[in-house]
Amino acid sequence: MTASAQASAEPILLVRGLYKHFGGIKATNGVDLAVGRQEIAGLIGPNGCGKSTLFSLVSGTVAPDKGEIRFDGRAIAGMSAHRIARLGLARTFQIPALFDNMSVTENLLAAAAEGHWPGAQERAAATLALLELGHVADNRASDLSGGQQKLLEFGRAVMRQASLILLDEVTAGVHPNIRKIILEAIASLRERGVSFLVIEHDMEMVRSVCDRIIVMDSGRVVTSGAFEDIVRNSEVMQTYLGRPQ
Repeated sequence: MTASAQASAEPILLVRGLYKHFGGIKATNGVDLAVGRQEIAGLIGPNGCGKSTLFSLVSGTVAPDKGEIRFDGRAIAGMSAHRIARLGLARTFQIPALFDNMSVTENLLAAAAEGHWPGAQERAAATLALLELGHVADNRASDLSGGQQKLLEFGRAVMRQASLILLDEVTAGVHPNIRKIILEAIASLRERGVSFLVIEHDMEMVRSVCDRIIVMDSGRVVTSGAFEDIVRNSEVMQTYLGRPQ
């Protein structure tokens, strides 16, 4: 196998034995997972199982206690969020982290200014078209609807020219039309070579867009597989829906 073929066969994200405890809370307790190149992987599990903490560990906003994180073949565990973003990894947040007093276009350009400025004006125009935000391009972010703010948050990740995007409940609570825009954008970006790891509670969204489902519970990955296999597994669905008290 040539070096280039070997690189393409390696997962874009590899996590092994990842631990992060907050006092007595085991937020991640030995997480193992991988995301393939151009894969859209869904991450599901009950509230408090460690999904968002995992995103914070991978994106560098929280440092792990122990474990390995490799992005595009490079060890990034404990690296700063800024350096990880420059390597080509971006994430969104459940509550969009926008510059409220800046326009939609300015928010997009600000994301590019953090490390990928060449061609930013053209990319901003393309991102506005991709996410159907052109009609509000000059509006302040604070004046957008909640769904439009989710689109803009996604657009800021796109502007970073990331090869892996972590999406944290990007369709939660949005209008069906905005949900459709997001799903079509994910599919389009995947065709351009982008990989995704998606936290999502909307099982229809997971079914329609994800190639594989990863299930977490109590800070660990308990299984992964095709959507059809996951929903047929009664133990997994009980974990996802929450165990009876």
